[in-house]
Amino acid sequence: MTLRVAMWSGPRSISTALMRSWENRPDCRVVDEPFYACYLQESGADHPCRQQVLASQSCGRREVAAQLSEGECGAEIFYQKHMTQHMPEGVDLQWCAKLRHCFLIRDPAEIISSYLRIMPGVTERDIGIARQLALFEEVAELSGERPLVIDCGEVLKNPAAVLAQLCGQWRIPWYPQFMLHWPRGRRQSDGVWASHWYQTVEQSTGFTPFVARQTRLSGRHLQLARRMDALYQRMARYRLKP
Repeated sequence: MTLRVAMWSGPRSISTALMRSWENRPDCRVVDEPFYACYLQESGADHPCRQQVLASQSCGRREVAAQLSEGECGAEIFYQKHMTQHMPEGVDLQWCAKLRHCFLIRDPAEIISSYLRIMPGVTERDIGIARQLALFEEVAELSGERPLVIDCGEVLKNPAAVLAQLCGQWRIPWYPQFMLHWPRGRRQSDGVWASHWYQTVEQSTGFTPFVARQTRLSGRHLQLARRMDALYQRMARYRLKP
């Protein structure tokens, strides 16, 4: 039976590097942000590569959800990289009951600083932290168990320790020879938006060593970080620790 894993994160949270790690396993297939086209179609958001995304994926949530929860994937593990902002309030999450879940979190100030380096502005909806907490609680109720949580900073500080624990929680083999290193370059599994967002990870061959960075936010960006920090902390207390 296929283990179907949903990894939920906001943007700028090493989610693509983590997808690389899982895709490098010999027993795993991955899918990159399968609800992105649905989100763009419904929200009208003007994102880079918008038309290419809409043309590359189904815009029907029922069709996407059925493939994720029931469709043939051809591997023992089906790893799904999800962005929380792609799942607006009120969407049907019943398909999630058939999956195992993990939430990838990151300090909000770091997310906002990183986002502003490649986009002209940022909103609460863009970074998806409030929605991430709501999804965390909804998934817990649906599945009958609290989802796992891993922290971006702790993964970078000690990826072997965190990922070994994660594999142990799901009772699957831990493959450090595959999950800590991967070939450089783009993947066929990458979304068509890779040309805008994935330049750094395309050059990577493993997790970037953790570097503590000062975040210099001010005004509304600082206020946003402070509001989101309380929500981040509510999930952070459940994180797997090295």
